[in-house]
Amino acid sequence: MKRLILLLLGVALSLSAYAQSSASTEEDGKEKSRGYLTGSFENNTIYYLDDSKSNAIAPDDHIGSNNYLKLDYYNGNFAAGMQLEAYLPVLLGYPTNLKKAALTNLYASWADKGFHITAGTFYDQFGSGLLFRSWEDRMLGMNNALMGARFSYQYKDIVGVKALWGLPRFGMEFTDTQVRGVDLSLSLSNLFDWQGVSLAVEGSYLNRYEEIDGDMEEIGAKPISHGYSGRFNFETHGFTVKGEWVETGEKHVQNPFFGVNDSRVWLRKYGNAQLLELGYSGYGLGVNIAARRLEYMNSPIITGNNSTSNLLNYTPAMCAQYTYLLTTMHPYTPQTGLPQAMIPGEIGGQVDIYYNFKRGTALGGKRGMKIHGNFAMYYTLHEERSAKAGNMLLKSVNVDLEKQFNRKFKMFLLYCFQEWNPSYGENKSTWLSNTFVADLTYKWTSQFSTRLELQYLTTFEDHRDWMAFLLELNFAPHWSVYGSDMYNHGDTKVHYYNVGVSYTHSRTRVALSYGRNRAGYVCSGGVCRAIPAYTGGNLAVTIAF
Repeated sequence: MKRLILLLLGVALSLSAYAQSSASTEEDGKEKSRGYLTGSFENNTIYYLDDSKSNAIAPDDHIGSNNYLKLDYYNGNFAAGMQLEAYLPVLLGYPTNLKKAALTNLYASWADKGFHITAGTFYDQFGSGLLFRSWEDRMLGMNNALMGARFSYQYKDIVGVKALWGLPRFGMEFTDTQVRGVDLSLSLSNLFDWQGVSLAVEGSYLNRYEEIDGDMEEIGAKPISHGYSGRFNFETHGFTVKGEWVETGEKHVQNPFFGVNDSRVWLRKYGNAQLLELGYSGYGLGVNIAARRLEYMNSPIITGNNSTSNLLNYTPAMCAQYTYLLTTMHPYTPQTGLPQAMIPGEIGGQVDIYYNFKRGTALGGKRGMKIHGNFAMYYTLHEERSAKAGNMLLKSVNVDLEKQFNRKFKMFLLYCFQEWNPSYGENKSTWLSNTFVADLTYKWTSQFSTRLELQYLTTFEDHRDWMAFLLELNFAPHWSVYGSDMYNHGDTKVHYYNVGVSYTHSRTRVALSYGRNRAGYVCSGGVCRAIPAYTGGNLAVTIAF
């Protein structure tokens, strides 16, 4: 494993030097036709230790290591690339079907005069992704790239058409499931040359084919399913209106109350979703109102597999997203349908309001001030094919303020109220919490700055009250040192501490850290994965070239 990591690192460094030299080589004032190479290397390795205080249990070999080497070559209208992944083994909490080493992504593409053709692996999405999205997120262990072909054509910013076919990736391999789709967009405002108005209508069709077994055939299941999406986007003088209607067709979900040999294990459901967004931006004010309804919108690559990476679409949590230690303890994930609990999905929305107090005003002062508020509320769907609300899933209120007092001192304050349903809507019981955060940055010199986070969470549920702090010392342009601690003084009396140091030079960053981490969730873009408690040392290396 060590040899492979060193080999990948050596390859990345060598290619970085080659890319820089090839990009800078010129002949008669023109770049040579051999093109140029870009890429990145990422390594995340953890040495795990047993820890009785946090109930962390180390794996047998104490090691987890995720590694990625990505290369892209460009020459005129032509591009090609590959990605090599190695899990030696995969880090705890990631999908267990990520294992060993493999060349997972390989593609070639050509673009010219509005045409774009890709063969091999690619990522794409239709609309907001509710119907279809293929994407990679290494933090989540998510990669459902399609292996196939894609064709797109754009005519004068008026008409765009895209067609694709492929086999989605699941784990380290590409499945036998086939995905075929077409996406069409038409800009009416560009077609009729409207001034000060933008109006576009879009539509998508998705065909999914998966071989089915005999039990599913007996209940009338079909290997082919059809999905549709219709969308519109309207903008004028700072106002925006967006809408989307999605139908994913008939799908079959498992009912765990019946055995695998019982035909009732498969339930026939129809997935659909509606999304409406209203927005305004101007005069320092920004307002966004979003409403969404989901009904059986979990679209799997493989029917019956419950892995968090078994997804063909994207249903993010439309509420405030957090990065602070205590605000991320109970992140919200959408309820896309729980048939065994008779929960078809969710309905709700959020309101986001931003306001920027200008410089020279009473509240803005010399450098202005930014204030932001978010309110979100979601309920279960009480019954199928309706908009009737059931049990509360989430209610959250967030207010944050950012103020730059002078060139040296900047302050960020956050208040967060959360009420959430720990049973994901199966019953009415909810938990409440209030979280307070102060984030203070002070620039002592041109090369030295500090950042201090002070946090407090109060609740009568779960493990009661928490407090946390983080101190970061930055020595520009290379070094950064930090120390943090989360302390559950309301119940367990356990400290979750972390210390670390990082070094950055050009496009290379190396970080070392050690600490105790609680069981919880890692989220990205509103999509989360569960992680177990662990204690140990972490080495992270990223190189871009």
